[in-house]
Amino acid sequence: MCSIMGYCGSEVDIEAFQKGFYQTKSRGPDDSRLVDTGDGILGFHRLSIMGLTPSGMQPFELDGSYAICNGELYGFEKDRELLRKKGYAFRSDSDCEIILPLYFEYGTDVFAMLDAEFACIIYDARTHEFIAARDPIGIRPLYYGYDRNGAILFASEAKNLVGLAEKIMPFPPGHYYRNGSFICYRDISRVEEICYDDLEAACGKIREKLVAGVRKRLVSDAKVGFLLSGGLDSSLVCAIAARESEMPIETFAIGMSEDAIDLKYARQTADFIGSHHTEVYMTPEEVISSLEEVIHLLGTYDITTIRASMGMYLVCKAVHERTDIRVLLTGEISDELFGYKYTDFAPSAEAFQKEAEKRLRELHMYDVLRADRCISVNSLEARVPFGDLDFVSYVMSLDPELKLNRYNKGKYLLRHAFDGEGLLPDSILWREKAAFSDAVGHSMVDYLKEHAQKQYTDAEYEEKRCRYAHARPFTKESLLYREIFEKYYPGQAEMVADFWMPNKEWEGCDVDDPSARVLSNYGESGK
Repeated sequence: MCSIMGYCGSEVDIEAFQKGFYQTKSRGPDDSRLVDTGDGILGFHRLSIMGLTPSGMQPFELDGSYAICNGELYGFEKDRELLRKKGYAFRSDSDCEIILPLYFEYGTDVFAMLDAEFACIIYDARTHEFIAARDPIGIRPLYYGYDRNGAILFASEAKNLVGLAEKIMPFPPGHYYRNGSFICYRDISRVEEICYDDLEAACGKIREKLVAGVRKRLVSDAKVGFLLSGGLDSSLVCAIAARESEMPIETFAIGMSEDAIDLKYARQTADFIGSHHTEVYMTPEEVISSLEEVIHLLGTYDITTIRASMGMYLVCKAVHERTDIRVLLTGEISDELFGYKYTDFAPSAEAFQKEAEKRLRELHMYDVLRADRCISVNSLEARVPFGDLDFVSYVMSLDPELKLNRYNKGKYLLRHAFDGEGLLPDSILWREKAAFSDAVGHSMVDYLKEHAQKQYTDAEYEEKRCRYAHARPFTKESLLYREIFEKYYPGQAEMVADFWMPNKEWEGCDVDDPSARVLSNYGESGK
């Protein structure tokens, strides 16, 4: 990961800007640079992944214009060769160096052309204006706000803008900003035309596109590793990568020291694919002592996100401290595409599709945020194969009747796509889904709930929760998280749309806890 920040105005308080800028130094520990464009300031913290030499340091400059980008641009070599033929010269092997020449050639149309996960800020010296953009899913973070002078600021994380902007909001994915407006260049959740491929054709394309998504994310000048929970999604990513790699891949799994569910399944997968596997154990004391730090780094009060981040943060911390790995592939985004435990209760195919669209649009505030922060705070880069734009577009376009769980097995399409391929043992490929926050050990969530219960009497809970109008806490656990959030991000709760919960309008989903454990169909998932 890298960190970008921009102040788009001439009246910058450079001391305050620098204070905010250095809040995310861990995202890019290799080098830092500030550039005064004459119309504003651009800042960049570098984590070297592609083009490791000093020439790959940003901001990139071209005829007085500048660009900073936190991103991975897949297949950039082809674009770079085309640009060379047009007369552009390049000083580095960095993928992001092509951003400015592409912008010069195509203007803001360039953002829809990119096969990438990215957030960028461009200063166009020809027009003295700033343009910012974010990838269609929001895999790379970007926030914005306005200072008291009315100047807009952009930054990789909300913590960069605390104290600088009165109201901080996430930059909408699939949009670019120009001349005071946010313009949608691609709504990846919106399906223009339903695809009616039959089951076998659909599964064949799912397999083909996911393999391609993993393959392109293995390209790196820095060392790559893999998070392996033992669940279907991360196991598939690891198995595909192991088959595509000449050397054994390195995998990492985490669980509670007393009752980890997924560790044994992760070990089965690792043994089957022949990876160099590391197990990390966490204790109740580590979970509780890390809670405030995790909420601060996340910038959220959402229960699901925080619970699932405890294990992810600690395993990434171990990867950072024990290895020289710089890039981690993960299994996020599959649930939103293929369904989760609660989508089994969808009353119709139309309702399933509508829910998938909503979840995909909001994902940047939840699971994608979790993966980014837990990995980047440990000076690592996250890559998400299930977020490949071609893959996501295809799965979203499939007839939702095909994606409903009529097979008595969740995510049937994804499982069937790899059935008989020999990538995974059947015990993993057809294993029931378990939520990550539960699968690291049911005791972890129980410890967090117990810790929260001790913080408030019933009367204190009722009085304090009513102080919040937006996303009002509804349990003592959610109140504790909200109070810690407000300590670091005072008055910024609207950065998060609401709590990530099952759709309460569906029969069987009106529950008071986000864990799939409370759903009637959880079944064998926790074993």
